[in-house]
Amino acid sequence: MLVQTSFVALLCGSAYAGTTIWSGSFNPYPTVSTFDDWSWADEVGTYQWYIHGTEPTSHYLALDPSYKNPADTAETNGLMVTIDSTAEWNSDMERTELIPQTTQNLGTGNLFYHFSLSTDPTGLNAPDSTLEHQILFFESHFTEIKYGVAPNPTDLQWMVSSQFQWGTPLVPGTWYNFAYDIDFTGSTVGLWFSDGSSPLTKVANNVAASTSTNSEDFHVGVLRIVNTPAPENWYISGVYIENGPITTAIGSGNSTGSSSSSSISSSSATSVTSTPTTTISSPSSTPTATAPEYGQCGGTGYTGPTTCASPFTCTAISPPYYYQVRNCLRRESYWMLNWRLVSVIPRTGTWNCYLKLSETNPP
Repeated sequence: MLVQTSFVALLCGSAYAGTTIWSGSFNPYPTVSTFDDWSWADEVGTYQWYIHGTEPTSHYLALDPSYKNPADTAETNGLMVTIDSTAEWNSDMERTELIPQTTQNLGTGNLFYHFSLSTDPTGLNAPDSTLEHQILFFESHFTEIKYGVAPNPTDLQWMVSSQFQWGTPLVPGTWYNFAYDIDFTGSTVGLWFSDGSSPLTKVANNVAASTSTNSEDFHVGVLRIVNTPAPENWYISGVYIENGPITTAIGSGNSTGSSSSSSISSSSATSVTSTPTTTISSPSSTPTATAPEYGQCGGTGYTGPTTCASPFTCTAISPPYYYQVRNCLRRESYWMLNWRLVSVIPRTGTWNCYLKLSETNPP
C-alpha cells in the first residue's frame, strides 16, 4: 500500500510540470574533451562547440560540482566558462559559447528556457562591470541577460530587443535562476527568476518581441564586446527547455507555476524579496522587426529580422550560414566599390560588409 501511495504521489507531483523537450545537462560530458567530439562533419552530442578562441577546449571550459547550483541534485557537474584575450572571435569580441545540437523544434508554442548563473564566490576572475557582456542569448537578441551596461552596469539585466526590463545585483557566489517565458505564437517574452534554491516566480510580464529561432541559435555562454586580457569565469548549470506549465522548483522539478502573466501586474514586474531588484514598466509599443547590432540578420535556416537600422549593415561572417549586424564605419580601414560592397580588414581576419544605397541586406 505504501508503494502504491508513493507512486500516486509521484504522479501527482509531476502531472502539472512541463515536459522537457531539450536537456542541456552536462551529465553526458565526463570531461571537457568530450565537447570536441562535435564537428560540422559529425554533429554528435548535446551541444555544438565552435564559438571559442584558439586555445584548447580546457582553456575555455571546465566541469566540476562546484560550478553548479547545489540545489540542482540531478546534475553532476556545472560548467565554468572562461573568456579572455585568447577567446577573440570576429575581431573585437571575446566569446565562449555552446549551441544546442538538436532536431527538436525549440521555437514553437509557449516554451521556457531555463538556466542558472553564478560567479566565483571569492571574486576570482570576476566580471568587469565596465564592459558589455551578453549572456545566454539568441542570435536576434530578442531576449538576453546583459552585464556591464546602462542603466545598472553592476546588475544582471534582462533585456528584450536591447531594451532594459528587469535587473538584480550580481553578487559573487550567489546562484541566479532564470527562465525565459517565450510565446513563439504570440510573439511575446517574459521572465521568471529566483536565487539559490528558491522556486522561480514571475518577475516580469510578457512583452512584445520578435521571437524567432532556428532551434540552433540559443547561445549558452558569454560574449564580451571589448577584447581585453583580463580573464573572467562564469558558472552555468540547470540548462533545459520545456513546454508549459513551467517547472518552478530548482533541482527537484516538482513545483509548478502558471504559464500566464496573470500572477503579476501588467504594468510592472514584481520584486524578489531575497535579492534587491530593479524594474521598469513594460513598453507599450510593438518593436520593429530590426536586427540589433551583433544580432543575426541572415543565414541558412534563419527566420528572424533581416533589416538593420542605420548605420549598421548585414555582414557575411560565415556565408551562407551566418550573417551578423555590424557597423563597418567603426573599423580601421575600408574600401567602397560602387556603393555596393565594403571590404573591411580589421586587426585580425577579414570579413565583408555589404552596403547598398537603397537597402542594408546582403545582395
